[in-house]
Amino acid sequence: MKKSPHKNVYTRLAPSKIHGVGVIAIKNIPKNTSIFSGDEDSKMVWIEKKKISDEPKEIKKLYEDFCVTRKKKGRIEYGCPENFNTLTVAWYLNHSEKPNVYCGKDYLFYSLRDIKKGEELTVNYSTYSLS
Repeated sequence: MKKSPHKNVYTRLAPSKIHGVGVIAIKNIPKNTSIFSGDEDSKMVWIEKKKISDEPKEIKKLYEDFCVTRKKKGRIEYGCPENFNTLTVAWYLNHSEKPNVYCGKDYLFYSLRDIKKGEELTVNYSTYSLS
């Protein structure tokens, strides 16, 4: 029997009180839960920032809005999904200085504490990205 598409789904996209669209819990999430089951199968690619410098502003905005940034060998790189059409819910987490989610070294997200149904999930961007 195939696994149901809703198995291990804890969240959905919805209007955010913080900014635009956010990630909202659709059921209670226990502390230390890996929140986005299936994301471990998604590959992130790293693109040097200067390689997109000639792209139109709408394309650059995709990188600014959705990518992780890091400095490697003195260069700024964007960590992105292999294709922006495959963005998962995790890419819509909003920033907070008092987050309820953290990003592991594997770029997967885990709950810092119990999160209640209806609560927006947030993460501190500075813990895993330059911006």
